[in-house]
Amino acid sequence: MDLYEAMRCAPTSRDFKADPVPREALVRALDAARFAPSGGNRQGWRVVVVEDLQRRIALRELYLPRWRAYTEQTGAARMLADPESFDERRVRMVRRADVYASRLEQVPMHLVVGVRLEDLAVTDAELDRQSIVGGASVYPFVQNLLLALRAEGLGAAMTTLLVPAEAEVKALLEIPDEIALAAHIGVGYRAGDWPKKLARKPVEEFAFSERFGEPLA
Repeated sequence: MDLYEAMRCAPTSRDFKADPVPREALVRALDAARFAPSGGNRQGWRVVVVEDLQRRIALRELYLPRWRAYTEQTGAARMLADPESFDERRVRMVRRADVYASRLEQVPMHLVVGVRLEDLAVTDAELDRQSIVGGASVYPFVQNLLLALRAEGLGAAMTTLLVPAEAEVKALLEIPDEIALAAHIGVGYRAGDWPKKLARKPVEEFAFSERFGEPLA
């Protein structure tokens, strides 16, 4: 698959077939993803592959309370309770995410992505705002992995909703203390058709020339 094509049509997939994910396809995706950039080439990412049903059920039980808290925080809970008052397309999206959360154990493969804390280069730690830079040492790998899974014909849904349950997830999967949770990815063969192109804002809305707000002509 052409890289640009994969970038334009790798949606969040939340409805999967029951078919298992071939191990060779996963290994190929991981093998490609590992070439992501990382600070100092430390490559601190670590991935736990979960296919056992009982562990998938346990992950669902940890995910659901965080999903419900997220819906309250973002207003998605109001959409679910009173869908007629909101944009139909957004309501459909929230409903799909809600069903995904409630049936998380049905997702054939779960990838729990962590990162070694000692490998993070947090250059914004002293700024008077929320730190974001540490993620640069792991999320390029996550994005590479999502694109590689798409090239393998596999759908994926990446969230960070399990991160607040880090202690419980680490205990469940025997993840050592020095690893921090970064992402959870549900993987499987997509049940529906692939979109031809995702809906995104045009370049002129987020890219500027020389100064913020100056059109990029």
